[in-house]
Amino acid sequence: MKLFILGICVLVFSSINAQSEYEPSEAYPFGRPNPEAPSEIKDFSSLIGICDCNSLTRNKDNSWGTPNKMSWEFKYIMNGMAVQDQTIKEDGKNSGSIRQFIADSSRWYVHYYASASPTTVLSVWEGNKKEDQIILYRKQKAPNGMDGFYKIRFYDITEGGFKWLGAWVNADESFSFPTWKIECTKRTPVSMSTDKEQIVAASKAFSHSYLKQDYDAITNAYTIDAKIFPNNTDIIQGRKAIKERWSNSSGYTPISHEIISKEIIVLDNTAHDYGYFRGTDKNNDGTETSYKGKYVVVWKKVNNQWKMYLDIWNKIKD
Repeated sequence: MKLFILGICVLVFSSINAQSEYEPSEAYPFGRPNPEAPSEIKDFSSLIGICDCNSLTRNKDNSWGTPNKMSWEFKYIMNGMAVQDQTIKEDGKNSGSIRQFIADSSRWYVHYYASASPTTVLSVWEGNKKEDQIILYRKQKAPNGMDGFYKIRFYDITEGGFKWLGAWVNADESFSFPTWKIECTKRTPVSMSTDKEQIVAASKAFSHSYLKQDYDAITNAYTIDAKIFPNNTDIIQGRKAIKERWSNSSGYTPISHEIISKEIIVLDNTAHDYGYFRGTDKNNDGTETSYKGKYVVVWKKVNNQWKMYLDIWNKIKD
């Protein structure tokens, strides 16, 4: 009976964990795209994170107002199935949206809300990514009653930031009147958390993936050209071979794993890290085995994420 209850508890824990695997976490502060989401979930991948922006809107006399400073944060939510963003503005007029791609209609739907204009029904924008721009529309009449749309456009999108333009356009878009423009610069990960903190978080995420026996996540923790140096084997090189090495482990189930860094030295886009690891495995015969060891890792920063390039470890005898 106890074993049955334990099994149920493990099943429930695994289910809950699976439902939050792609949510924002210590290792991934802005979440991750869920592989089961439509591929378009990655349309906003370059925007994920926090940007510092200048926002300008038109005055009633059609001149442009003074810049309003704001931060604009994008992150994956709903376990990586949607994107949420929010702006925190210097003038206190904050806003946000929830962005979902609906495959049946092949387009993004963006539900917008703002602190200055609370409403029981959210405004909805529709659109798609076209080449290197994200373009969204909402029906809106001009002050003179002419039919048309308010069109918003993300463009000049890079890992370093993006630009945004809001304009009223007539039905065939032969006329466009911009009323709002924003320029954003991406904050570097260092300004949000230090490189050392990110490496420690990546190590914790590795232990978490190891306990779950998530071999795809383990493999993704390494660079494409990574090398690992396990006990009593030749050097293992490349993600495919590394995945095979980790997934071929048998005869036990890991039940605890911890990496204890003793020193992390960061040199530009590389770092070296050494320390100890320890853990406990449950063997197939029901017994448990504890172990400890030492390691050295050389890290590389790839697309603003720290990944292991060289991973060397061996166990310490009791």
